[in-house]
Amino acid sequence: MLFFGVDPTTMLFLTAAFVIAISTHEANHAFVATALGDDTPRLHGRLTLNPLRHIDLTGLIFFVVAGVGWGWTPVSPGKLRPNPRTGSALVASAGPLANLAVATAASLPLRIGLVTDPLIRQFLFLVVFLNLLLFVLNLIPLPPLDGFSVVLGLAPDRLAALIRPLERAGLGVLLIVLVLLPSVFGVNILTMLFTPVTQVFGLESLR
Repeated sequence: MLFFGVDPTTMLFLTAAFVIAISTHEANHAFVATALGDDTPRLHGRLTLNPLRHIDLTGLIFFVVAGVGWGWTPVSPGKLRPNPRTGSALVASAGPLANLAVATAASLPLRIGLVTDPLIRQFLFLVVFLNLLLFVLNLIPLPPLDGFSVVLGLAPDRLAALIRPLERAGLGVLLIVLVLLPSVFGVNILTMLFTPVTQVFGLESLR
């Protein structure tokens, strides 16, 4: 998602929606990690919804410039219950689920017609859209996305050991799937996954 040709109001709304999405996503990682026995997020001051504790400045700049951004939450898998692999899967799943919850909550005023002001409706729609997009994106089972940690936690030991080396490829694998495949081969995995989710969610009816 690039911002070329996007009007200033929409860009401002998208940036604000991004801050909300990343803050809730990362905060939920921190809350669940803490509940599972890891004090690392607390020691780093991440048990809060304060965006200043979760937004990576470089990630925010990249989002404004190129439509791609990120945040992060420090976690120590070795401290997680019931074990590092299962605990990491639970922590990883918490982020996308937070985005789904935000998308659902932001959609309610639009669904029941509570909001009539066009600018507020536009902002809420973008909050729903972006959180739903992050929900789908982060559940793709590729490193370094949350979905990969979830798969590692659910997979049998032998399969987990077989796919764990993919972590070393990290961002390279993700760029191949999300950038190279669409641009060179016309295969857009994210669109293929996102479209049916938006249809089930009824995204277009919220415009």
